[in-house]
This record gives sequence, C-alpha cells and structure tokens, in this order.
Amino acid sequence: MLNQAQKRLLLELMIDRDVLMFGEFRLKSGRQSPYFFNLGALNSGAAMRQLGECYADHLDGSGLEFDVVFGPAYKGIPIAVAAALALARNGKDVGIAFNRKEGKQHGEGGRFVGAAVAGRVLLVDDVLTAGTAVREAAGLVRGEGGEIVGVVIALDRQELNESGRTAVADLEEELGVPVSSLLCLQDVIEYLDLWARGNKNLRATVAKIRSYQQAHCAEPDIDAARANSLTGV
Repeated sequence: MLNQAQKRLLLELMIDRDVLMFGEFRLKSGRQSPYFFNLGALNSGAAMRQLGECYADHLDGSGLEFDVVFGPAYKGIPIAVAAALALARNGKDVGIAFNRKEGKQHGEGGRFVGAAVAGRVLLVDDVLTAGTAVREAAGLVRGEGGEIVGVVIALDRQELNESGRTAVADLEEELGVPVSSLLCLQDVIEYLDLWARGNKNLRATVAKIRSYQQAHCAEPDIDAARANSLTGV
C-alpha cells in the first residue's frame, strides 16, 4: 500500500498530466460524472516510470507471490511493462504478458504476447468502475491455465452497482482473490480538499464530486479515512 506522501505525489502527476480531469463526462454506465480518469494520458517515460514505481511499492509487502504481470489490452499493457520494470529494479524479475484484441493468424499467431500466461498471474489495469475489463482478462488468463492471484488497479471509483455492492466486492467474490488500488475516489476528494481552501472554483468541483459520491458510491470509512488522511491530521 502507498503511504500518504506517495499518494499525494501520484495525484499531483495525475492532475498535471490531465489523467484526472474535471467537468461533465458521460460514463459507459450512462451516469454523468464530474470527473474522468484517463491513464492513457501518461505518455512519457518519466511519467510511466513514476507510475510503475507506485505499482511496485504498492505490491511490496502485499504478500502476493506471482510469476507474470498481465495487462489487458490496451491501457493495461504499458502498466504491466512499467510495473515489471520497477519490480526488476527492486530485485524481483517477473514475466510480462498481454492479450491482443484479435487473435493473430500469421507469424507466431495466437492471442497473447510476451511471457507464457501460466503459473501465478497478477492482473493490472487502470480504473475500476464496473469491473468488466478485469472479468474479461481473468477469463482469458484462466482459459490459458493461468492462476490469478490478485488484481491491482490505479483508481477505484468506488461506485455501487444496482445491487448496492462495489465492483471491488463483486470481483473479490467472483475471482476469489484480493482486488486493490493505488488510489480511490476518497483519496481524490481529500487531495482536492487540501487545495480548495481559498479557491472558489475548486471548492465547487469538490462539492460536485462529493454529491456524486453520495449518490453513486460506497460511503467512505470515516475511521479509516481519518487514519489515512492525505491532510496528515
């Protein structure tokens, strides 16, 4: 798990690179969201190195043992590469694999690229809203005989589905493995709160996100939020 200083630095990067944007955005679910998360906007070596280090630091001490980092096409691919490079710098060398959207019919052929999708596999991806992409990736990995040992995403939107459960809770139950994130919506709100004092426009943005959270997302754990507050108070 990242400490609060690491989360602040990561959020600074996300906002500076327009990964995390504020406005009015329509999601696949049809909901109108006051923020949008596009990890594809991280498009430089330095930015990807920082992201990879965050994944590696998050995994350090997690207790997860894995042989391959798998990134589902397309946005999961650079995440898997960045995470594996950072892990290697920390002394843990693992395989990297990803899928093609369509199977290749010539050359080496096949649906996958990289290390064999076998043994213990860690799934990495960008954002979790409903969990559809992770479910599809899990099916591909298990279809090749791989054992999924965990899922790590960059941002958990903490949204509730029609049954009143979060995507994380559903995925953990369905896959039987831990699902964790570098950041969650509550982290975003707390970070923005730090900078909203004296900034009328930013205060309005935070208010919209809080309203969205109250309407569509899991209630934050107040005790945990205080213990892990980005404000450090």
